[in-house]
Amino acid sequence: QEQLVESGGGLVQPGDSLRLSCAASERAFESNTWAWFRQTPGKEREFVAAIRWSGNKHYANAVKGRFTLSRDIARNTVYLQMNSLRPDDAAVYYCAAHSGSAAVIAGLVGSAGQYDVWGRGTQVTVSS
Repeated sequence: QEQLVESGGGLVQPGDSLRLSCAASERAFESNTWAWFRQTPGKEREFVAAIRWSGNKHYANAVKGRFTLSRDIARNTVYLQMNSLRPDDAAVYYCAAHSGSAAVIAGLVGSAGQYDVWGRGTQVTVSS
């Protein structure tokens, strides 16, 4: 049974915006740290953004100021608003959750190994 399902990907032009959604089952949403990663062919999964239960948010330098992470607890959903998209933002975007009892410490939120629940990904293509 899937616990995380991403949606919202698509084909856009440079400068456009997209909002990705990560819908979680109730159990998965008990997680205290959520993140988005992205991956392109032949490259390792790259950290994009994370939010901890406290509401603290963390962003990769490459997306800081352009991407915004938010959550809707009532809908068990985490969102990634992506503005001013660039061709190098094109990737498969994955939602991830940490199911441990303690939140991922700030220094490790960017490590994919901290997350044990993953979605299947949604494709984002940025091209003119």
